Amino acid sequence: MNSQVQAAGLTLAELSTKAAEKIVEHNSWQNILLEQQSDGVYLLTVNRPKVLNALNAETLAELDQVLDMVARATDIRVLLITGASEKAFVAGADIAHMSKLTALEGKYFAEQGMAVFRKLENLPVPAIALVNGYALGGGCELAMSCDFILAAENARFGQPEVNLGVTPGFGGSQRLTRLVGRGMAMELLTTGRMMNAEEALQRGLANHVYPQGELLTEGNKLAEQIASKSRTAVQLTKQLVQRGQDLDLDNACVMESDVFGLSFSTADRHEGMSAFLEGRKPEFS
Repeated sequence: MNSQVQAAGLTLAELSTKAAEKIVEHNSWQNILLEQQSDGVYLLTVNRPKVLNALNAETLAELDQVLDMVARATDIRVLLITGASEKAFVAGADIAHMSKLTALEGKYFAEQGMAVFRKLENLPVPAIALVNGYALGGGCELAMSCDFILAAENARFGQPEVNLGVTPGFGGSQRLTRLVGRGMAMELLTTGRMMNAEEALQRGLANHVYPQGELLTEGNKLAEQIASKSRTAVQLTKQLVQRGQDLDLDNACVMESDVFGLSFSTADRHEGMSAFLEGRKPEFS
């Protein structure tokens, strides 16, 4: 059991039953906030506004802890992620921290970020990035590790590591290529230029763009819509998309058939189909 769980006095059993309420009540993170927005919807905020929410080793460690808890909490259905600033989502990794690292320490820092972002990517529930300003370097990598991105009109995306004489270290070269294509990724990665919200929308990096003052409201609306669906069906769908994207089409479709059959064993399948046939709103367990 990790130190944050011990500090909160939580057992593993508590982490699987209404755990999110206990996490929020007892959390003592210095750089992260976790708040309930509505039934099943929680907001995780990177809270270092004085440095535009830049990611250092301590912040990554706290992210790692909270993601473990989110993965176990049965009452979390959707996780929203944003930054505590009107200027930045996450402006990048903390350069003051990185400037002191040796080559080996730099490798370890990259491996820490990689592990945390893969954990985010593999959460059983959907994670939605609310990009409310600069999402550069590690911030862009954090946003791309979510299932999709909603952007404010003032959002700016980029992987400007070449300006510092280094490469992306938290998966930026790989996720950006998969999202916007090889040519555009190479342009962004080798020039270090920023992409505004409208271009991010056109390139398929962002799903929607909203005025900054409406971003959280619109994010909550979309999250609540997802949270109202069958939790099991949403989780299985996320697994299909993630695991199928790197398979050939034949094997991916076989996997989908298997999971479709598996979903017929759930109480939610019975409730969803019964509600449809009876002309009522389903009440998923």
